[in-house]
Amino acid sequence: MTGEPLTRALFAKPIRFVAGVATMEQFPELNLPEVAFIGRSNVGKSSLLNALVGQNHLARTSGTPGATRQLNFFNLNEVLHLVDVPGYGYAKAAKKDVKQWQNLLFDYLRGRRQLARAFVLVDGRHGVKDADDDMLQRLDDAAVSYQFVLTKADKADDIEAVQERVRAVARKHPAAHPDLVTTSAHDKQGIDALQDAVIEALEGKL
Repeated sequence: MTGEPLTRALFAKPIRFVAGVATMEQFPELNLPEVAFIGRSNVGKSSLLNALVGQNHLARTSGTPGATRQLNFFNLNEVLHLVDVPGYGYAKAAKKDVKQWQNLLFDYLRGRRQLARAFVLVDGRHGVKDADDDMLQRLDDAAVSYQFVLTKADKADDIEAVQERVRAVARKHPAAHPDLVTTSAHDKQGIDALQDAVIEALEGKL
């Protein structure tokens, strides 16, 4: 499909699991652009990824959500790779395990030339939390382009107020994309907009 215009129809194409990575040495040498989905535990990432590609159990391929500590790579129709990043700030994990996992993630962010954009998922009920601050700083330091995605918008009491607060945070971070995507996996709100954002991130990368 190289050279052909990308459309939302891409997300209805076949997707397959490629690899689960638990150590730096296991990073696969893949020649397609990647987009990564990052967020706190319980932010609704698994549900959103499933909605993005129209499947029910994509994010469960390599383990139980919230328990796995690896990056999962999925090939979407030989056009790009989606990278499912398990949530950070998982309170029940041992501190040494959390540190090891975070180091793996930071190694990925610093050294992955294929990474076109990271999507940072934020709970639409709460906005950016303290647990996100270190991640945002790491993304800035790694010069990784990232974009905020609000999740669970259908459960938010005042989504417009949260949107404004998140936009204010984005303006303070040099690597943050100015546009915000608001979604709900439950009622499929914003899924088209998220697909458009992924396509935009790939411009010039294919």
